[in-house]
Amino acid sequence: MISAVKSAAIAIGLAMMLTTPSGAAATDRPLLAEGRKTVYQRVLTRPGALQYSEPDGGVIRQYPAFQPLYVYATQPGWYQVGSSISKGPEGWLRADQAVEWKQNIVAAFTNAAGRQRQVMFDSEEGLRELMESEALQAEQAEILDEVTKDTLAPERGVVAAEPEEYINIVERLYLMPILDFTQDLHPLNYEDNLLMQVASVPLREDGAQAGMIADNFDAGIVFVLDTTSSMDPYIQRTQAAVEKIIGDIQGTEVGSRVHFGVVAFRDNDAAAPGLEYRTRTLLPLERRDDQAQVVSTIRAAANVARANSPGFNEDSLAGVEDALEGTDWSGGDGDPFDARIVVLITDAGPKDARDPDARSEIGPAELQRVAQDKGVAVMTLHLQTPAGGAAQHAYAENQYRQLSRFNDETFYYGIADGSEAAFEQEVTQLVTALTDVIRVARDEKPLLSPDEAGKVANLGLAMQLAYLGRLTDRQAPDVIEGWVSEKAVEDPTRLAIEPRLLVTKNEMATMADLLEQLLELGEQSRNAEDADTFFAQVRDVVARMARNPDRLVNTDAETLGGALEFLEDLPYESQLMLTTPARWQQSAMIRRQILDGMRQKLTQYRKWLLDPSVWTALSDDAPDGEHVFAMPFDVLP
Repeated sequence: MISAVKSAAIAIGLAMMLTTPSGAAATDRPLLAEGRKTVYQRVLTRPGALQYSEPDGGVIRQYPAFQPLYVYATQPGWYQVGSSISKGPEGWLRADQAVEWKQNIVAAFTNAAGRQRQVMFDSEEGLRELMESEALQAEQAEILDEVTKDTLAPERGVVAAEPEEYINIVERLYLMPILDFTQDLHPLNYEDNLLMQVASVPLREDGAQAGMIADNFDAGIVFVLDTTSSMDPYIQRTQAAVEKIIGDIQGTEVGSRVHFGVVAFRDNDAAAPGLEYRTRTLLPLERRDDQAQVVSTIRAAANVARANSPGFNEDSLAGVEDALEGTDWSGGDGDPFDARIVVLITDAGPKDARDPDARSEIGPAELQRVAQDKGVAVMTLHLQTPAGGAAQHAYAENQYRQLSRFNDETFYYGIADGSEAAFEQEVTQLVTALTDVIRVARDEKPLLSPDEAGKVANLGLAMQLAYLGRLTDRQAPDVIEGWVSEKAVEDPTRLAIEPRLLVTKNEMATMADLLEQLLELGEQSRNAEDADTFFAQVRDVVARMARNPDRLVNTDAETLGGALEFLEDLPYESQLMLTTPARWQQSAMIRRQILDGMRQKLTQYRKWLLDPSVWTALSDDAPDGEHVFAMPFDVLP
């Protein structure tokens, strides 16, 4: 899918409650789905999902977006997961970083020749509204014209449009999992139709999943330093912490992706000329190969003002405002900084807008909105020194908490008693966590544990999603979710979306084995008497197959296809699923039709099993039997 709303289409709204048993112990095999004997529980990873060594333990790596995983055990808020049945569990996944995937169904666009490009709506109601409109074709034409011109109004409720070029899902698998579906009638001809909620994350040409953040994801960090006289020891501590971190990452890929700027502030220099300045950009944010200039700039900032400010509180909001408005977050060459951070360091509260020495009437809440709109997170390190007193500390904390919000998180860090050692530790941990944002984006192991990184880990994931939203190239990983119609909204005779079952090679081999043996038994069933014993023989075949751990079959099946339990509850009618003993015995003609259908499908399965080009590995170490193929429903048994 190609994003139609540049700033909003990437928002992931998969608000699904995950209902799996808790407290289960790890097993050699994944947990069974509810009411199933051979179908395992599976989940899809949300964008930015992390693999942990244990619940609340260390981070091992970042998963690709919408990676299918088997569930081996659960604890409250956690899944023990693995990408392969044969290799067992590999780590833990937070439940809020996953979405339940019950039926392994994916969607594929058909060739658009002869029909209009389809669009995806943010709600089922929005899709229905278009399909039931008396002016359907005119409205659809308007929407597609707006998509082309990039003028689509948000109230349309359209989050994405079908790619202009047809992509063959067999030649190049792209994951568009179907999360939910409604079986309905198309309002134009009252024939059966599916309305599907899908999510889209394509695979790259090399077969790797495109949910990862591209290598050019980088971070721009601007320090806003209080350079009044009381800040001397803290600036020196900041310089020491930053110097060590820069020294550690200098010459590395991470080092080349983290860039700094420095803005200093004091107070109203008109009221106290000895302050020299109210704000000053000491070092603009730029992409630099050598970060030594950053260290020397912070060191120079330790030459603090010797004059006293007018009042205890400083004009910190003026410094933050200059960092937000004066920084070229675009990078100067049309390649904007992807993670954008302002780190405010001060031992004073901000001037109130009513203070005559405040530069601006803008308050912390308004300034926070400016930052949010620019995609910039403001973090505040507030030194609660004894000189301020409890009342002043409470005022400053309240103001800086309003300033330091990004999305639903608050990035305020109060340093009790203004401890220099605690401050240096906090600065070191915060800046390390910010460099970890780059490591996680590059699929590298972060230096800090989730507990150490705290809210910064979530901030990094939010900024990665914002980065995905800014990508416009057709090969960019589209992380979008919404509702689309199986049949073209304007022409129900044209199939627009083809539901497919994502089957593993082991599952297809199971289908082929079962069909082969059913054919052999069926050809021997010449008359009504033979038909009576046919199903008893089928159960014996299934029982033998069940001894092979790679052949997942249900031995309690009541239909020919019931042994293939993973085919149940799909939105299609399976000939084998409908074949009960009564139907098999009904007539020789029906038996012949069933056998002929099985023979045709078996021939096709054998071709696919021998064709390596149609199989895709969803993880680097996936065994051959767990490579997947998006199988059309009409060739299922």
